[in-house]
Amino acid sequence: MERTTPSYEDLRRDRPEMFANVSDGIEILLDPVDIEAARHSVGSDEPVGVVYSDRFITLIRDAVRFPGGGLGLHLRILTPGNVPGVVVLPLIDAGADGPDVVLVEHYRHATRAWHLEAPRGTGEPGMTAPQNAIRELQEELGVRPDELTPLGKIHADTGLLGGHAELYAARISAIGPLDSAEGIRRAVVMPAPRAEELIGNGEITDGFTIAVIARARLAGLFTKDQGHAAR
Repeated sequence: MERTTPSYEDLRRDRPEMFANVSDGIEILLDPVDIEAARHSVGSDEPVGVVYSDRFITLIRDAVRFPGGGLGLHLRILTPGNVPGVVVLPLIDAGADGPDVVLVEHYRHATRAWHLEAPRGTGEPGMTAPQNAIRELQEELGVRPDELTPLGKIHADTGLLGGHAELYAARISAIGPLDSAEGIRRAVVMPAPRAEELIGNGEITDGFTIAVIARARLAGLFTKDQGHAAR
């Protein structure tokens, strides 16, 4: 089925929270006269509204008034359907020292480089965040979790991205077939302190991975006798 690109009006109707104006914040301008004034202030003839949309992102250009009174245009990216992404940190038993962390080495087109990452991805409409977390783990590591622990949410780039991702830790008992078709070449198992060392020396740079490891540490999940999570 061909996907229909949402209009600016569609988004305003379906996601009013993303167009709410807050006192002393950056005001979104909707009056055509104000929009034209904002475009004129920056010398732009670019249209205001939905610039591009596909199943992963919707790029929007808003006309805005900044807290200081200046007018301008501001780009932002929303996730279609208001479905959060998910990030899953797999933990596998390593004996008395607590669980090891499992990361995947994933080639990313945007950076043109390999990255050590926790499995992650966009959420599928119609699925809950835990269901999407389980799906991502199955797709990337070929395994279902024995336990899934929610670790809160993260806004990856508050200057550009309107959506957020839900963070999880997942207890697994084994590693299945990797999703090599999507650019994953190996799984790397390491003690949690080693993963934190790689963050500290700059070998792990993916922000989602850094966040989920930090949240897992703060939740006490790297110790042997951590509490049971929800299945």
